Amino acid sequence: MPLRTVFEALGEFLHWTLELVPFAGNVPNILFSLTIAGGLFYWIGLMRKHEKAGDK
Repeated sequence: MPLRTVFEALGEFLHWTLELVPFAGNVPNILFSLTIAGGLFYWIGLMRKHEKAGDK
């Protein structure tokens, strides 16, 4: 199987998936933002917990 067919198939698949993006609207942006914000708050909480444990 030539390498060209692999890249063409990959390109067609990516083109198909990117056609679905307009239907999703702004939902992916909101989900990514909430995930990052949640991880940030979790990380800050762990940092504060380790800081308190180091003071004792």
